[in-house]
Amino acid sequence: MRKILADAEAVLGSPARNLITILGYVGLVIVLATLGYMAAGWSFVDASYMVLLTVFSVGYDEVRPIDTGYLHTITIATIVFGCTGMILLTGALVQFFTVLQLRQILGANRMRARIDKLSGHVVICGFGRIGTMLARDLAEANMPLVVIERSADRLAEIEAAGHLCIGGDATEEEILFAAGIDRAHVLATVLPDDAANVFITLSARNLNPTLEIIARGEAPTTERKLRRAGADHVVLPTHIGAERIARMVLFPKSADLGSDAALKRARGELGEMGLDLEIVSARAGSAMCALTVGEAERQAAGAFFIVQIKRGGATILRPSPDEKIQVEDEVMVLVRDAGTAARKLFTAKAEIRAGRNTY
Repeated sequence: MRKILADAEAVLGSPARNLITILGYVGLVIVLATLGYMAAGWSFVDASYMVLLTVFSVGYDEVRPIDTGYLHTITIATIVFGCTGMILLTGALVQFFTVLQLRQILGANRMRARIDKLSGHVVICGFGRIGTMLARDLAEANMPLVVIERSADRLAEIEAAGHLCIGGDATEEEILFAAGIDRAHVLATVLPDDAANVFITLSARNLNPTLEIIARGEAPTTERKLRRAGADHVVLPTHIGAERIARMVLFPKSADLGSDAALKRARGELGEMGLDLEIVSARAGSAMCALTVGEAERQAAGAFFIVQIKRGGATILRPSPDEKIQVEDEVMVLVRDAGTAARKLFTAKAEIRAGRNTY
């Protein structure tokens, strides 16, 4: 069928190009015919009305008497060229929409046929920052995968990247079945919505008891829920980022986080995971002063993690949960999405919003 469409396009030309060309032709006929009537002394309104009646073959009476040879010639030319143009335009429109529908049907069927042949593949739920990187890395390793995404714009990106995809909500069982969840080896649900990830994990575990499930969590408290829902592994991007920064801190030859260039480089790498790195000063009267590191992180509820404290000339690497935050400490924090949340928490006592949490 694809070969037939390609051969037809080679003979008939591109449907879009044909449509644009014929529209230009019809427009030119209408303009020239209108100018021709106006040259005979007709007003623009009468001339354009007469041309449209003629071109669209409506057949109403003439606006003015056609009683001269010149007007006869203009009218005949408008009938011949205008009506021919409308016939061609109708055919071009039919060709354009038919080809679009056939391509859509054939594309969906072809995608479904390729997915139906998969076995032992990876199903990725969500094509955000993490989903994009995951699909790219798996594709580079020649791992078969199917992406489930409900955004039409992102579906186009997935297809452009060469990945198999299913459009729909991954929380619906029929969508998981369409992605071959019963034959899949791994499910990775990496949506930024903890509730959706828990629901997908629960559904997938019921549909395929032997499936290996890797789930993303935003809040630390979500890990327990994902485990109970059936997740084999739970990934907390913020914790991963914190560990990565800690390694950079512990091995100064790899990177000096005190330099602007290194901080910028670290921010760029973490930004791909939706994380940011901030250095803030603990001001007197701030919400975090006099709290221990563990207490501050618990109050933040996953909004940030403390990876380093500079106090005077000393640097505390990977501070313990019992370490107290003191006034004028320079605290390096790993934050999720908005660094302003951490700055506000360390500089003033105020109720603010950080994601779904209020402090």
